[in-house]
Amino acid sequence: MVPTPTDPGAYGNALLDWYDAHARDLPWRSKPGVAADPYRVWLSEIMLQQTTVATVRPRFTEFVTRWPSVAALAAADDADLMAAWAGLGYYARARNLLSCARAIMTTHGGAFPADEAALRQLPGIGDYTAAAIAAIAFGKRAVVVDGNVERVVARLFALDTPLPAAKPLVRALTDRITPVARAGDFAQAMMDLGSSLCGPRATQCLLCPLRAMCSATAAGTPTAFPVKPPKSAKPQRYGTVFWLEQAGQVLLVRRPDKGLLGGMRALPTGPWTDVAPGLEGAPGAAIDWQIGPERAVHLFTHFSLELALAVGRVEGHSAPAGGEWWAIESLDSAGLPTVFAKVARLGH
Repeated sequence: MVPTPTDPGAYGNALLDWYDAHARDLPWRSKPGVAADPYRVWLSEIMLQQTTVATVRPRFTEFVTRWPSVAALAAADDADLMAAWAGLGYYARARNLLSCARAIMTTHGGAFPADEAALRQLPGIGDYTAAAIAAIAFGKRAVVVDGNVERVVARLFALDTPLPAAKPLVRALTDRITPVARAGDFAQAMMDLGSSLCGPRATQCLLCPLRAMCSATAAGTPTAFPVKPPKSAKPQRYGTVFWLEQAGQVLLVRRPDKGLLGGMRALPTGPWTDVAPGLEGAPGAAIDWQIGPERAVHLFTHFSLELALAVGRVEGHSAPAGGEWWAIESLDSAGLPTVFAKVARLGH
């Protein structure tokens, strides 16, 4: 049976009173009751996809200092933006960030559309992000459901359907309890509640403004929800990264625009396969490669990767097509993706 809120308005009233007193102070957020800057809402939402608030907070400030408006971001150099994105997760999001900023400038006259349907037409903006921008930046009534909201709603109604199968029901219930007025504040309040009092592994139910309406609290089993299916093991892949050095410089290459870590500077790498590939894909010929015993492990969303580092040295070589020599002492400024930075630290 699908649960039905007995008084949908009660959720919003209780939660907004709590939010007015306990809203988090975040650099992209306006005060309760005040619409936020669409640019800052959009930028923060893209950054926060699969990345923690603690990581995003300082990086967001760096971004808006360097690119304070959508017009400034649209004019950014692709390589500069990709380097600045290092450590913030999948680089497809950074590519979409630029594409979206440029589309806003060319198609929408430099202003974000307020309509969810129009927002969803922009690169990198899906249902959740479109709803968040419409509600938080423009005060539209929109149903905003992220991981925190899923957890809160699953507990409020003690949903026994596992995620992700329960997602449509969670959205329908969130729709039922979302108020017309202050929908953006309601969405942010749900997120704050999920990140503080209603966490994944621990709850503070006695402090929760919704405890009297929470079925999971009434049953005494709040952390049993949301129900999750058993985790399947991530596939394991292996690869070799090549550190080719000459005169205090190391060879970097630009990865193809399409695919994982597309368009980023990186160390040369062979294929990532089910078995260790050895020296397959090594740059250059007749180089005495030495593979050390240590390995770097990196977890992507869909697989685990174990990488070896092969070290070689040359003299007087020009960089191959698509490559460049980079001073080792300033390698941090190259904006290497985290996975390659891990490997580089194995022996350097």
